[in-house]
Amino acid sequence: MDWMKEFHGPNAGYILELYERFLKDPGSVDPSARAFFESWRPDSAETAVATMPSAAAVDKIVATVVLATAIREHGHLAAKLDPLGRERPGDPALELSTYELTENDLLQLPANLIRGPLSQNCANAREAIEALRRVYSSTTGYDYDHVHSPEERDWLRQAAESGRFRSNNPAEAKELLELLTKVEVFERFLHRIFPGKTRFSLEGLDMMVPILDEVLGASAEFGMTHILIGMAHRGRLNVLAHVLNKPYVQLLAEFKDPVRKTIFEDDLGWMGDVKYHAGARRSLREGATANLIVSMAPNPSHLEAVNPVVEGMARAAGTHVDHRGAPKFNHGVTLPILIHGDAAFPGQGIVAETLNLSRIPGYRTGGTIHIIANNQLGFTTLPEAGRSTLYASDMAKGFEVPVVHVNADDPEACMEAARLAFAYRSKYQKDFLIDLIGYRRYGHNEGDEPAFTQPLMYQLIEKHPGVREIWAKKLAERKIYDVAAAEDLVRKGMDELQQTLEALKAEEALVEPLPSPPPPGAAKRVKTAVPLERLRKLHESLLELPEGLHLHRKIERAMQRKRKTLDDPDESSIDWAAAEDLAFASILEEAIAIRLTGQDAERGTFSQRHATFHDVENGSIFTPLQALPQAKAAFEIRNSPLSEAAAVGFEYGYNVQEPGRLVLWEAQYGDFINSAQVIIDEFVVSARSKWGLTPSLVLLLPHGYEGQGPDHSTGRLERFLEVAADTNIRVANCTTAAQYFHLLRRQALLLKTDPLPLVVMTPKSLLRHPMTVSSARDLAKGSWLPVIDDAQAREQADSMKRILLCSGKMYVDLMTSDLRKENLPIAIIRLEQLYPFPKEQLEQVLEAYMQIEEVVWIQEEPENMGAWMFLRPLLQDLLRGRCALGYIGRNRKASPAEGSAARHTLRQKQLIEKAFQIESRVAVKV
Repeated sequence: MDWMKEFHGPNAGYILELYERFLKDPGSVDPSARAFFESWRPDSAETAVATMPSAAAVDKIVATVVLATAIREHGHLAAKLDPLGRERPGDPALELSTYELTENDLLQLPANLIRGPLSQNCANAREAIEALRRVYSSTTGYDYDHVHSPEERDWLRQAAESGRFRSNNPAEAKELLELLTKVEVFERFLHRIFPGKTRFSLEGLDMMVPILDEVLGASAEFGMTHILIGMAHRGRLNVLAHVLNKPYVQLLAEFKDPVRKTIFEDDLGWMGDVKYHAGARRSLREGATANLIVSMAPNPSHLEAVNPVVEGMARAAGTHVDHRGAPKFNHGVTLPILIHGDAAFPGQGIVAETLNLSRIPGYRTGGTIHIIANNQLGFTTLPEAGRSTLYASDMAKGFEVPVVHVNADDPEACMEAARLAFAYRSKYQKDFLIDLIGYRRYGHNEGDEPAFTQPLMYQLIEKHPGVREIWAKKLAERKIYDVAAAEDLVRKGMDELQQTLEALKAEEALVEPLPSPPPPGAAKRVKTAVPLERLRKLHESLLELPEGLHLHRKIERAMQRKRKTLDDPDESSIDWAAAEDLAFASILEEAIAIRLTGQDAERGTFSQRHATFHDVENGSIFTPLQALPQAKAAFEIRNSPLSEAAAVGFEYGYNVQEPGRLVLWEAQYGDFINSAQVIIDEFVVSARSKWGLTPSLVLLLPHGYEGQGPDHSTGRLERFLEVAADTNIRVANCTTAAQYFHLLRRQALLLKTDPLPLVVMTPKSLLRHPMTVSSARDLAKGSWLPVIDDAQAREQADSMKRILLCSGKMYVDLMTSDLRKENLPIAIIRLEQLYPFPKEQLEQVLEAYMQIEEVVWIQEEPENMGAWMFLRPLLQDLLRGRCALGYIGRNRKASPAEGSAARHTLRQKQLIEKAFQIESRVAVKV
């Protein structure tokens, strides 16, 4: 026999051995051998010898199987993804010649070599390969070989090859044309009526709106309650109009841009934002009940900064907290959708930070649908100058996110991608990405001339028909929709917008989301004290540990000491962590849920918190605040990933979605907040002024100059004070555990009446300093004090010559100095709240010191940092020339602190000495 020449001795034996293994377990042989044996069915070993194909035939079989695998994995490289028709890279692995195959070879081979649903209706391997190319190298590019789960890969391939998400329904085709007509007409009308006005047109990516509409419909059928959308400005107005149903009259009024004085402009600092940054909210109803709420978060031109915000909103919307213990999250009721720019997705680091949150406990939202609005251009920068990857979406592969690249000029392929994305997300609760590849009909904005920098691209675009026209022609060819009727849709749409414009009364139609002003004096009236007996019961509950819990010996000793904390209500025994614990417990008792996250928040950077105990023998964990019997709401504490921008953005989003919960984020060190500066500036401190939102996020930033160098000394207090205006934020640098207790409780109790973000410069070494501890009576009888007088100096107020104003650690350094014991005519007054500036309270304190000759602000930070530059004009206005105003502190510096502990100690010593040199009458810098 001929096969004996090719397969003899051990070779033939090896083939037969493989075949026997295949019969016992098909999965025990590699895919190419498995495919070969599936098409080769001898009845016995003897028949096998008689029917064994030649080596050349085996090569053809194996080559065909490898080709099919290559098409499945790399077919997207040859797919027709660019509506402008530019050449694709391709890959030799997709070519017959690479394998020395011919069309005739494929005709001789069975279709079942290819496997999968496509081969079932094919007569031979050639037909099956052609069917594979139609799926994987057409106007859709399936890109998910990086997904590690075999189950998920198989599901995705079955979905693609079965075509189960592709619709042939004529009614749906008509609805799609009608929606595309609305999308195009809206853009064309605005372009004609408001030439040159910036709108960031969607034209070239029109299919984004039908994709979103499809996902909304699927979500409603699935039973979801919240869809949260985040997107940059490209196409935003069209999405607002046709997905969020924002009325045309409001959008046109915003284009008219009438000047109108708002009723609360002076006291709330309302400034508003440009129309393509605005958010919206829509309810999909059946009967009288809203079954699905669709929200678009407002966001700035920092393109991807909204990503973690939307994820936080989704997490909050799906989290139930009306019970004690840990919160409960239901991934089936919320869906975040993020629309990215093709240049911004690989270019902005916050994208990777947000993707990293997707499977982390406490942050996962059950999967996000990502859409890259890919106009193949970043302002004026081409992809090869803007990224180091082939696709804009490639970074998502590192997070095992399946990707579908789809030509934005093929509506059927786009809708199929939308259905596939939703189905995958629903089944696996993981992210999915649609790379919607189109173009940008005009410049980055409508006043821009794109042909300056991309003349060849815009020659193609100028001649290229819109997707509505392309789809209308296809429907006409299929006898589904008449061409004349399609054009009539355009005319009717234009007429509707024209009539709306002519009837428009812009000032009346303009809607500005002004927040309601808080009740006058709400922050001053809130009662934060907790009766002593209630504190003791909470304290006892927090000390109750489950039987058999094995604590670390150091924590066990600390717990023994803690048991005596409230024995004597007048003894100063409550440190910072104990005060926080009691504050949280009392807040939970009042049915206010708490979420605290941060870098090492569970233990605390300085081992001060230990909110979660870890059993040293079996690793189990126990969180006392989740076991608190008095709690009427959930408590959540999480170590956040080592991220600032995404982590803070997430907590901001969680906070604005559920403002009735106390949400806190703690930095490992205060200066880490530098990395979240965009989130602070664009969301936390300006959301009220721009968008009418009322965030109340708490930031805990360890702050204090203790010789640790420039990077772990400062919480960048000056940056928060720089943006403090229009009562947009609260900033505190408190000095005692009781003050921290009352500050936290005040924040929680004001969530509904006077919500504001709160920034706390928290201590480091002072966490356990004896001067910061408080008594139980301070918690039971006291309240938040924005200004604290010097009790010792007050008894001799008439003899005081100098007042030292300070905050935070500076106060402790002054009070523990030996110079303080010399009974100098110096009063040390603490400014615990820096903003809103407590002018009235400080004025009342200063009135007692009638003989003072100077007020001196002393700080540990350099002159251009800390609070001095903010406070100076306020103090000058307060004193009104009554006495001199001075400054003691470090000189202006580029770096916040010395790199040497020895130099730091020397500088701090000099500051303290100057502070107590009463003969000095000038500002001193060291």
